[in-house]
Amino acid sequence: MRLREIEDQRRRTLVVACDKGDRVPDVLLDAVREHGIRAAQVTAVGGLRRAELGYFDRGRHDYLRIPVDEQVEVLSLLGDVAQAGDETQLHLHAVLGRRDGSTVGGHLLGGEVWPTLEVIVTEVGPELAKRVDRETGLALLSP
Repeated sequence: MRLREIEDQRRRTLVVACDKGDRVPDVLLDAVREHGIRAAQVTAVGGLRRAELGYFDRGRHDYLRIPVDEQVEVLSLLGDVAQAGDETQLHLHAVLGRRDGSTVGGHLLGGEVWPTLEVIVTEVGPELAKRVDRETGLALLSP
């Protein structure tokens, strides 16, 4: 992973260039923790060797896992960094493009970078908090 921090008076921006084999979201969580980023927006494009997406099943209160066992283009990766109690959490969604032009999308549970993933993490406000929603069991943003 190669990383650059850009500061201005309003907010910091991390530019993260993930390397082949880096595991998303683990490497992003490590980067934001290392730089003390507690609240941010995340965007990215690039490629993955394989991925695992999730679709939240309301009845089960859990993610249905969607394995993606092929090389894909990351057409869009969007999400946030927020706090759930004392823990920094990532919430990422991805749209992945397949060789035939079809797409698959969902919550990004994991992925292995190939050849790169170019990520921009833009700090927002001093802190965003997440609180567990009793109905869903999910940690939801509470700005």
